[in-house]
Formats: sequence, structure tokens, C-alpha cells
Amino acid sequence: MVKKIALIEDNQEMRENIEEILELANYEVVTAENGKKGVALIKHELPDLILCDIMMPELDGYGVLYMVGKDPKTASIPFIFLTAKSEKDDFRKGMNLGADDYLTKPFDDTQLLEAVERRLKRIEQFTGEFDKSEAGLHTFLDQAGGIEALTFERRTKKYTKKDNLFFENDYPNYLYFVISGKIKTYKMNADGKDFVTGLYSKGDFFGFEEMIKGINYSNSAAALENCEVVLIRREDFLRLLYTSREVSEKFTKMLVGSVTEKQEELLNLAYDSVRKRVADSLLKLSEKYNEDENNFSISISRDDLASIVGTATESVIRTLSEFKNDGYISIKGSTITVLKPEKLKNVMF
Repeated sequence: MVKKIALIEDNQEMRENIEEILELANYEVVTAENGKKGVALIKHELPDLILCDIMMPELDGYGVLYMVGKDPKTASIPFIFLTAKSEKDDFRKGMNLGADDYLTKPFDDTQLLEAVERRLKRIEQFTGEFDKSEAGLHTFLDQAGGIEALTFERRTKKYTKKDNLFFENDYPNYLYFVISGKIKTYKMNADGKDFVTGLYSKGDFFGFEEMIKGINYSNSAAALENCEVVLIRREDFLRLLYTSREVSEKFTKMLVGSVTEKQEELLNLAYDSVRKRVADSLLKLSEKYNEDENNFSISISRDDLASIVGTATESVIRTLSEFKNDGYISIKGSTITVLKPEKLKNVMF
């Protein structure tokens, strides 16, 4: 497939020369003579790559980059500046705004084509989707390392049931990825009881929100059962997030699901009745922690279930007894089996 390049350059002779070189190399080229027209062109054409001069009338190259970066449809398009300036401040300003590369004028045909081909090749190497498995994570990190010529370190660690991974107010040194097992994040309330703020299982990331904000952990984390996790260093997490558009876009997509699910859980916790919260928790746990869709059994202590629901243990025990009498669940020791999921789904009060 022919790659499309948007060229924004106010010097007509320079613009026509670059356009000719790129077309001879079998690229499709669309052009604009100033930044304002360039932004409109990019939004309409959605090119594979942008070449943009810095010093232009109406809107300079920095303004173009800023406008392109604000639009989700164009934010991930690779951006190369064409500039006659070589001062460090100009380079730093462009890179801080998200530029991917620079070509300093004057440049020859080979330098232009090498810069374009190098950037497009990086994109092609990183076009696949990565599943949220241990293998998918390692493949992503290896490919990201290849693109950035960096090594993203990671190690696995095992925790036994009730082990703490970190405590509230600890400094966030790692991003955590769950390979197996179940983990909760929690806060201690005024009565000394745990209030669960998040639940994580195979394929989930956690512990990254504080790193992004630059603050200490606002929760503690503990294993609900024996588990194994991948630990990614804070330094590598920040490189993955900020080093390049290609890597950042893929990495953010891998993280976002965890945030969305957590927000939904907290909203349900705030507004639903105890019966409904217990019912929803049983359904969510049975779906989240069982790979076999026909298996609806959960092994969990009443205290842990109560902290997940956000109520007293006695209230959970009473509600479970009601559900058992209604024939919605069966109970054997710490194991709860959902017999009638459709009935639990319809619990309102």
C-alpha cells in the first residue's frame, strides 16, 4: 500500500523539491503552504506521516504539532520537523511537544528518504495488537525495546495468600501485571476494617496511577490467594509512557481497561443496596476468576467478600444465607457456587 505523506512548507521551491523526491520514491504527497492550511489538510487526509517546517506564516510548526496532538484522530501520526535552526532550545521545545524526529536544512535526498523510511518502518513493526497475557506483555516489551533501542527490564515474583505487595504511603517503584491469582487494593477505615478499592486478576495492571501523578501509594495491596505478578520498574514504565508516540499509544490502550473497570466498580459500590452489591460481587467474581464459563464457584473468605462489597461481615453472611435459602447459591465451607446467575442479576434491593 502506498504511504501518504503530508508536507507543510512555506518555501515554494523547497516544497516542490521535497514533493518531487518523495513522489519518485513512490510516496503519495499532499502539501500545504502554511500551518493553518496544514492542520486542515492533515485532518482531512489523515496521512501516514507529517513533514512540517517550523518557521511559517499564520501558524508555525510548533502550533501545527500542538493542534495535531489535541485531536485523537491525528495525535498518533508520526511528525518530523524540517528546520534551518539547530539551537538546543528549538530541539527541546519540539520534542517536549511530541515531535518524533528532526531534519536540519540543508539536507540531501538520501537524508530525507532515510528519515521517512526509518519512521514508517517503526510504525510497521508496531502495528499489531498485544493480548493482556504474560506472553503478550513480554512481546510488547521486547518490540518496544527494539523500536527505542532500550531494554525494558521485568521480573516475576510470587506472593502467598494475605501477603502485602505494597502499603499505603509507600513510594511507587513498580508497575504490577497479574499473571495468576487474585489481588485486592484496599484502605483502612476509621473502624480498622479494610475497604476494598480495587480487584485484580490475570491480565490486569495496577499500581500505575500514583506513578503518573508522582505521589505515594494511596492504597495498600494484598494477595487474596497465591499469585504471581510481573514487576516493571518505575523508570521503564515512564519510558514506555513518554518516549515515543508508537509505544505510548499501544501501552496506554493496555492500561486503560483497568481504569475503566475500577471506576465502574466504585460507582456500583456507592449507589447499590447491600443485597445488590453482594449479588453483583458474586457474579463478577465468578466471571472474573473462572476461565471455564460453566464454572461459577468462588473460594473466598467472608471477611474478604465483605471488604469487596464494602459492608460488615455479618451483613454478608446474612445476605449469603438469604441467597442460599432462595436457591440462588450453594455454600460448602469457603466455596460459594452460583446456581442461578440470572436471579442474582435481577436482585435490586
